[in-house]
Amino acid sequence: MCQQAVKEKRDSYKSIHLYFQDESRFGMFTKNGRALTVKGVKPICPFQQVFKSTYLFGAFSPITGDKFLLEYPNCNADIFELFLNELSKENPIELKVMVVDNAAFHKAKKIKIPDNIVLIFQPPYSPEVNPAEQIWAWYKRAFTNRIYKSIPQIVDFISNKSENLTKELVKSITRQEYIFSNY
Repeated sequence: MCQQAVKEKRDSYKSIHLYFQDESRFGMFTKNGRALTVKGVKPICPFQQVFKSTYLFGAFSPITGDKFLLEYPNCNADIFELFLNELSKENPIELKVMVVDNAAFHKAKKIKIPDNIVLIFQPPYSPEVNPAEQIWAWYKRAFTNRIYKSIPQIVDFISNKSENLTKELVKSITRQEYIFSNY
C-alpha cells in the first residue's frame, strides 16, 4: 500500500524523504532515574507528584539528520493533524514518507493527511523499530531526577535541549542497521 502511494505521488515532488515520527510527554511528575552513590547507600532524589504535562511531537530523519519538533499541550488526533499540516509546509516540494506507531489517534478517520505525506505504520508493540524512541531517551536522560515547577520551565528545557540536537546527533542517535541495509 505504501509503495503504491509513493509510486502514485513521486512524480509530483522534487524529492522523497524518510522520517520516523513519535511524540513524548514531559510532565511535572518527577521522572526518577539512576543516580551515583557510594555502594550500599540508597540515592536520595528530589520528587514531586504533580500531574501537569506538555507533549513534544517530532519527526526525525536518520539519513540526513533533519528534525521537525513541535510542542503541544495535548496529544490527540486533532493535534496530530496540526503537526502533519505544519510538517507538510516544511519543504512542500518533498514527499515525506513517515513511519508512525499504531496509536489510535494516528489512525483516526477524521484526520486529513496532507498530500505530501505518506504514513507507514510500524508493526504493533514494536517501539524498538522506531528510532524516534531513541531521541526521546536522549531527552529523558537529561530530564530525570529534576523538579520542574511549571510548564514554562519544561518548555524551556525542551527548547534548550532541542537547540543542541544537531543533524549529526540525530543521525548518530537514530542510526539503525535495518534502515541502511539496502544502501
